[in-house]
Amino acid sequence: MKKPLINAAFIDGVNLYKARADLGWEVDTKRLIKHLEETYGVGKAYYFIGFIARNQGLYDRLKSEGYELVYKQTSYVNGELKGNIDAELVLKSMTQYRVYKEAIIVTSDGDFACLVKYLIEKNKLRSVIASTKEKCSHLLEEASGTYICYADALRNKLKR
Repeated sequence: MKKPLINAAFIDGVNLYKARADLGWEVDTKRLIKHLEETYGVGKAYYFIGFIARNQGLYDRLKSEGYELVYKQTSYVNGELKGNIDAELVLKSMTQYRVYKEAIIVTSDGDFACLVKYLIEKNKLRSVIASTKEKCSHLLEEASGTYICYADALRNKLKR
């Protein structure tokens, strides 16, 4: 018997972490996953993040909250730590394409505009959640159309 399709969230963890500066507050990941489950029917939440050994406590907490972590090896570029997860997020959203009914993408990054367009064309996008309208890439915003909402409007539900 075929398993019923679930909705899946694909979360740009680096972008979500950096969003705290744009929002002026930190997103509570426990409250975020609850919001994704209750509002969007998310049954699987993939959290994409660069791997840094000293952050094991964070990774353990995220797993205990219900996230499936997808790691990217980090490296230093010009003295700055980098862990760009874009390719991993796109790849996972495509390899899991037949497993989920609709996708929720959590990012403000314009690099995901092409993924968003594709998912809309295939009737597979439920929503894009960006940090703020002011800090959201215009490419992502344009591609998302009416599918986009902003975390700053969800402060009461998501603030730590």
